[in-house]
Amino acid sequence: MNIKGLIAMLSITICLFGIVGCNSDKSVAVSGNSYEQISADEAKKLMDSETDYAIVDARTQEEFDEGHIEGAIMIPEYEIEAKAESLLPDKNQLILVYCRSGRRSKIASEALVGLGYTNVKEFGGIIDWPYEIVK
Repeated sequence: MNIKGLIAMLSITICLFGIVGCNSDKSVAVSGNSYEQISADEAKKLMDSETDYAIVDARTQEEFDEGHIEGAIMIPEYEIEAKAESLLPDKNQLILVYCRSGRRSKIASEALVGLGYTNVKEFGGIIDWPYEIVK
């Protein structure tokens, strides 16, 4: 390949990445809306600085009973669509979501966004939570 061909290929690649985008923030789009993935440290800072927020534990009752973050509301990820609107009536409230490892919290966050919640932040699993839990 000659230099002109290489430059053309490079230009096409740059254009494609410009169109498709490399999402540098940590938001995850779900049908036009999005939730943000944050770290446990970022979640803790929000818990310490904000007053009007909800913490959703997307695990089962048995897991919740073994230990959870203080103030968390248990809504298993498979029950989000059925229970969220009654337990979380303000769709603009800050909602912090976690589970055991991060898989179910992502599913729960996607479901919340799909229901119209606008300020959802998913912070992974309690296995990575370095702060106190309630047992």
